[in-house]
Order: sequence, then C-alpha cells, then structure tokens
Amino acid sequence: MSLRLAPAVLICCALALSVLVAGCDRAPASSDYFPLASGQHWTYTETTERDNGQRSQRSLRLDNLGQDRLDDEPAWHRYSDDGMHYWLRSDDSGTYRVASRFELDEFYTPDATRHYVLKQPLSVGTSWQADTAPYLLERAQQFPPEIRHSHPAVPMVYRIEATDEAVDTGAGRFEHCLRVQGVASLHLYVDAASGWKDLPLITREWYCPGVGLVRLSREEHTASSFVTGGTLTLDLQSWP
Repeated sequence: MSLRLAPAVLICCALALSVLVAGCDRAPASSDYFPLASGQHWTYTETTERDNGQRSQRSLRLDNLGQDRLDDEPAWHRYSDDGMHYWLRSDDSGTYRVASRFELDEFYTPDATRHYVLKQPLSVGTSWQADTAPYLLERAQQFPPEIRHSHPAVPMVYRIEATDEAVDTGAGRFEHCLRVQGVASLHLYVDAASGWKDLPLITREWYCPGVGLVRLSREEHTASSFVTGGTLTLDLQSWP
C-alpha cells in the first residue's frame, strides 16, 4: 500500500475477484491480490513505535463500498475509518488509485496520473513510482509538527521483491503472497548540527491471493532530537 497512511496509509487500498476463478492457467490479476468487491472489509492492528520511545496502538478498519461513477467511468470506492475515501480501478496494467477525499472535504481530489498499488506483471522485478508522504517524521518545535504538511508528495519507487512468501498475522497464516518494497529519500534540514540530510522512507507490503493486504511496515528514522521518526506496522486481524 503505496502508502498514503493514513499510512499507507496508506496505505491505502481495494478490488474483487476470487483466486478460485475458473481457468486458473491465466496470469493472476492484480485484483486477486487487492480485492475491491462491495461488502468486503478488513480490520488491522496499527502499531506506532516512535524513536523517542513513545508507543501507541489502535484498530483500523477498511471497507469496500461498491462502485461509483467518477468522470463518467466506474471506480471502486474504499473507505478507511480514519476518515479517508479512495477510488480505484483495475485493468491489464494493474490496480491503481484514481482519486481520494478526506471525510471533511466537500469534493474528491483526482490523481494527476495513475497511482499504482500493484502493477503488472506480478513478478519479481516489476517496479513503478508513486508519490508518498512522510507519515512519521515530526519536528519537535513546530506547529503542526508533522512534516507531511510541508512535504506532501515524495516520489517513492516500488518493486515486487517476492511472489511466494508465507505471512503469519493475527488473522492466521497466509501463503503465496507478494512482497512489495517501496524506497524514497526525503532531503530535509534536520538541525544546526546535522544540516541537510537525506532521510530514508521505507515501506514493505504483503499482499495475499484472495485476501489483499495482510501486513505493512513503514520505517522513517532519524538520529536527531529535533526531528523524530519511527516505525509503523499494520497487521491483519480479521476479514472479510
């Protein structure tokens, strides 16, 4: 989940087709690994561990709300209970987000280009680029402290690193999963002693056939007391 997190984010995400489709000799669709069908939902435990020792945990639920019409074309609507709405489409090129809206906004914001969640072919080495934001980095003496407000669009390169991994989660063990890694670098003035630094933003996401996203980890670390980061994880607890 190329993460807008909501981690990302969120995260973020959704498409429907079961892996148990007749004609299993076909190449797997990205929608097999990112179900969007109406009525499906996922509950995760979201854990944040900050570099300053603070730790928090909460439950996060994602719901597929069915199809809407965006620009006279169908798009799958997904809602996260942190207040974010997303619209996605899927075709032979992959599954991609086309618009988003925060709950308090009046209108949705269309993506200027396709914001891929998973890109075809679903094989090791497939890569793509999408914007992300720093979800964990905060300045100690600034309001608002979140750096994502000043750096909302950081280019991240995603790559499929594995296609047959097993993942243990709170919802059970899943097999034959894709592992996607995203890597970005944020050039940021950290403090007077450190000056400008290239801070790594690293995302790892596991997508399993017929289920979707089962685990996500996001790492944003610094060695400064003026800018703090940390690690965020999502772990699937129940579905559908």
